[in-house]
Amino acid sequence: MLTLCGFAVSNYYNKVKLALLEKGIPFNEELVMTGSKDEAVLGATPLGKVPFLKTPQGALCESQVICDYLEAAYPQVPLVPADPFAAAKVRELCTYVDLHLELVARELYAEAFFGGTVSDDTKARVKKQLAKAIPAFQRLAKFSPYIAGDQFTLADCAAYVSLPLVALATKKVLGEDLLAAAGIDWKAYCALIGQRPHAQKVDADKKADAARMAAAAKKA
Repeated sequence: MLTLCGFAVSNYYNKVKLALLEKGIPFNEELVMTGSKDEAVLGATPLGKVPFLKTPQGALCESQVICDYLEAAYPQVPLVPADPFAAAKVRELCTYVDLHLELVARELYAEAFFGGTVSDDTKARVKKQLAKAIPAFQRLAKFSPYIAGDQFTLADCAAYVSLPLVALATKKVLGEDLLAAAGIDWKAYCALIGQRPHAQKVDADKKADAARMAAAAKKA
């Protein structure tokens, strides 16, 4: 049995969780917070990041690595096309969402979601990077109706959990939803994906975990 380790507020945790659910792979969940110093955790994810996946062969970390493992080990319900080039295009979209959009916007999260502040230099740098990355993403993304075309793929697992964060963070910190401003109707797209039962499960668990974290913060 596989065990997905992390917490349900994490978008990268939910990227993997959505993939597991969509593929119909049985798995357990184990609560592990980011930054753990526990040696057992560091043995599985040396930077202390989540998610990581416990498998019968050992642990794997990094969400895209985990998803690629799931595709190879459990091919019965594929989330990438059989054609090698088409499969690479799906993974290309995952890379753009994870690295060129979400990771850039992540520098705004402290102020957008956690009551912190972000320097003006950081805001300017993020805005400049996204001004290049968003049009580049638009050249690749199809939204017809899914990110990679007419089939739900791994790229949708990545986009569904991260595009709203990019949009909300830029709106709160930079004063403008940069995705919407560029003409990306991410709300309609997420509404479409949100009709899927597995996406609804992910969202419900995320809401419950956010309540858990809020309650824990009040006690601290």
